[in-house]
Formats: sequence, C-alpha cells, structure tokens
Amino acid sequence: MRVEFVTSAPSLALRPERVLPEFAFVGRSNCGKSSLINHVLARKAMAKISGKPGKTRLLNYFLVEDTYYLVDLPGYGFARVGKDLREEWLRLMRAYLFAGDRPLAVLQLLDVRHRPTEEDRRMTAWLREAGVPFAIAVTKIDKLGKTKLPERFREIAATLELDPATPFLPTSAAGGLGRDEILAWFEAVLAAGGGAPGRANPGTGGTAGRPAR
Repeated sequence: MRVEFVTSAPSLALRPERVLPEFAFVGRSNCGKSSLINHVLARKAMAKISGKPGKTRLLNYFLVEDTYYLVDLPGYGFARVGKDLREEWLRLMRAYLFAGDRPLAVLQLLDVRHRPTEEDRRMTAWLREAGVPFAIAVTKIDKLGKTKLPERFREIAATLELDPATPFLPTSAAGGLGRDEILAWFEAVLAAGGGAPGRANPGTGGTAGRPAR
C-alpha cells in the first residue's frame, strides 16, 4: 500500500487543493484512533501515537494509493485542554462534516471497553444529519473478554440508535483485526460513488461483525 502524508490543515480553506474521496476517522480521545490508522495503513508510525490524549488538533491528510485521502480528525470528549479550544475543535469537525463540497465517508471509532457517551451520540447524530456514508469501528476488542463482546456490541448499536444496515466493524490494532473489513468498506464506498453527498451507506458485502438484534 502506497501512503504519503500530505498536510495538516487548521481550517477547511487549507485542505489539499486536489479533490479526491476522503475517509475520515473520528472518535473520542484515547479510543485508539492513531493505532487503528497505522494498522489500516500497514505502517508503524504514520499517525503519531501519544500517551497524552488529544494531541491530534488538525485535519491530518494521508494520500493512499493516489486514489483517496485518509483524514485523521481531532479527538473529542477527553482532551485536557481549555473549553474554548475544545469548542474550536468541535466547530472545525462540524464544519468539515457538513461542508458537502467533497466526497466524504466517515469511520466513527468507539473503545469497546466503555459505553458510548453523550459526545459519541452527538457525533453519530451529526453523521446522520450530514447525510454522509459512515461505519462504526469498535476498537480494542482484544481488551474485553470474548463472551462479553456480543452484549457490548448490542449495547453500542442500541445507544447510538444505529440502522441495522450501518456497517459495524470490530477491530484490534494490537491483535491485527479489522483491517480487511475496513478496506472492504472503503472499496464499497468508492464503488458506490466515493462518498458523494446523499449517497446511501454501503455495506461491507456481508454481515460479519454486525451485532445481533
């Protein structure tokens, strides 16, 4: 996989001039976003992993196979920063999600060890309102006992009020799980129109990982 870091944009105006489909990763600070990005890109340190949550503060663009951008968005909900800065990040993310001027699909990450928060619910609501294709990636599944996973998956789906057709992808960067499913979803989105506004949310070509109702 050919991957190139392109830019870190502090505003929509400074996004890359070249327009390509964008796959954005978004989630609470400390949900394992950087680790999952590195896992998906098959790189050890393409996205910087910090011991201090909240270090991603810009729109970080990576060009993949000269075909699409993977975009690392700021984390939300946990970062130890001032209220004004947190609100600035939220305004940037909302402006990005609702811009509607570029093909976009979003992967919302949730740490399987924790129940979805109000911030997680708000993000899911924004994605539905924006009308962009999105999938749920549940991270760190190696950290929870296998017998507890099905119940937690159902709880996440119910709390976020997910449509049964929403792709639901269990992942573990440490365990090497979920990469193929995420890339398959990327391909499905690209085949369906590249995340153009108003497009339906494509599945992954199967139901593996989808929580039982």
